[in-house]
Amino acid sequence: MFVSLKIFARTLVLPPASLLIAASWGMVLIWRGRQRAGWALLIAGVASLWLLATPVISRQLVRVTEGYPALNPAELPRAQAIVILGGGAERIDAPEYGGASLAGEELERVTYGAFLAHRTSLPVLVSGTFAEATAMAASLQRDFGVPTRWQESQSRDTYENAHFSVQLLRTDRIRRILLVTSSLHIRRATREFQGVGLEVVPAPTGSWVPRQLDATDFVPQASALMQSAAAVYELIGEPVRRVFAWLHVRRYLDPRVP
Repeated sequence: MFVSLKIFARTLVLPPASLLIAASWGMVLIWRGRQRAGWALLIAGVASLWLLATPVISRQLVRVTEGYPALNPAELPRAQAIVILGGGAERIDAPEYGGASLAGEELERVTYGAFLAHRTSLPVLVSGTFAEATAMAASLQRDFGVPTRWQESQSRDTYENAHFSVQLLRTDRIRRILLVTSSLHIRRATREFQGVGLEVVPAPTGSWVPRQLDATDFVPQASALMQSAAAVYELIGEPVRRVFAWLHVRRYLDPRVP
């Protein structure tokens, strides 16, 4: 119940929904005769939506949000296992593969996790929903020749990723991990896994890299809006995580987590 409510609230708070709601309410106020407040809301909503959909703004948000740099492939730190977090872009039934497949951010995480596994020979744990964990394990074995030692397939968010994964890792006395997730997500994910007593080496994918601007960077694009929404979510999510941890909210509201 808690996770479902959190997902619903996230949908309303993040762009584009929140900005469209603001713009729509502005039109309602204009219709009711409150011109100044209505136009202010309408312009603010539309302008913010435009800005967040431009690559020049979304990239700056990514830059601010990222918490850790990419690992140096020539000098990988020591660890006992690799943990790869799901990203919600899996297909359990992909006929072209005759099984499960991955796409987008989730595929990038698995690809990098496989790269680290080949370089370090460390065992791999995949963590996510049943669909995510199944697809990640299938792709690792089929596409990269990397077996999955542990499949954590109960978690629905990062908090549960950490709490359910640590139970599997403790059985093999694993305390230090390479944590693979997206660069936007790595700060919050690292804190969650540290919170359950693990030593974490952040291993982010898709890290921000500076590049020269061109005219298209100022034109709204769907991909930029998605990236901005993800960055805003993480900027909001980290302080919320701290408050929840301080108040022990999840411990009281989520009976699935020990």
